[in-house]
Amino acid sequence: MNSKPEIGISACLTGDTVRFDGGHKRMPFVMDELANWVTFRPVCPEMAVGLPSPRPALRLVKTPEHEIRLRFSSEPHEDITEKMQAFSDKYVNNIGSLSGFIVCAKSPSCGMERVRLYDEANQRGKKAGTGIFTATLMARYPWLPVEEDGRLHDPMLRENFVLRIYALHELNQVYASGLTRQSLLAFHSRYKLLLLAHHQAGYRELGRFVAHLHEWEDLGAFFNAYREKLMALLSHPATRRNHTNVLMHIQGYFREQLNARQRAELRNVIIEYRSGQLPILAPLTLLQHYLAEYPDDYLSTQKYFSPYPAPLRLRLPEH
Repeated sequence: MNSKPEIGISACLTGDTVRFDGGHKRMPFVMDELANWVTFRPVCPEMAVGLPSPRPALRLVKTPEHEIRLRFSSEPHEDITEKMQAFSDKYVNNIGSLSGFIVCAKSPSCGMERVRLYDEANQRGKKAGTGIFTATLMARYPWLPVEEDGRLHDPMLRENFVLRIYALHELNQVYASGLTRQSLLAFHSRYKLLLLAHHQAGYRELGRFVAHLHEWEDLGAFFNAYREKLMALLSHPATRRNHTNVLMHIQGYFREQLNARQRAELRNVIIEYRSGQLPILAPLTLLQHYLAEYPDDYLSTQKYFSPYPAPLRLRLPEH
């Protein structure tokens, strides 16, 4: 790739002191590891609409008419919903080719899910809300990878998020370079094994969709539909069972080159991965060794082997 993915992020997660209490929620993984491989575009919606830091806390209020309003906890009649919505609409219409967004959990402006709702009597309700800014972002860009800081502590969700931002970044580059049927087919071909590891039924469905590419006169329309289907498929975290199927499939490419001992060794390593005795890096490393020794044009293009920078060390034993 010729550039780093550009990622939107709630400014408090970068260490900026923009929170309501004058503090921040700096996230070590984001700033100490991921920041080396992406370009961040920080934003604090609450500061952007003119609020200071520190400031009175905001909350989501569900009215008797089932509207969701953004109000101050200390001044429940002071409503800034329209101001926040106007900023959110303007912002999301000008984000360019972002490849992902990391938002602050529980925030009434940025929370992705399970934000506490209150009623007009200031009584606590269910954790069933979404921050106004993030709700606008996800509605406008349903294919965009969006995660919140709390969920990124989960190794599987973290790996899946980073994988998706790199896939979307590469797809955006295909678009920026000038769409052709050949470039779209080449992109899909590079991702076949990775897609198979994430969702087998979705892989087959997307394959059938791509097979009809020649019937689309408008490549831009095809790109938009393909992008949404691709990112929805990749949002399913890869499973050990699906990884095993892919590893077995790759093993078949070396059937003629390997001797009986090597074939048995490779098969046993894959089986031990499937049973949880080995991390996925064990069979992957062995397969990459054989790929270097016995090159294959198709396998050498597959993003499955390196979907994101290896120094991020995201393929942990849990995967």
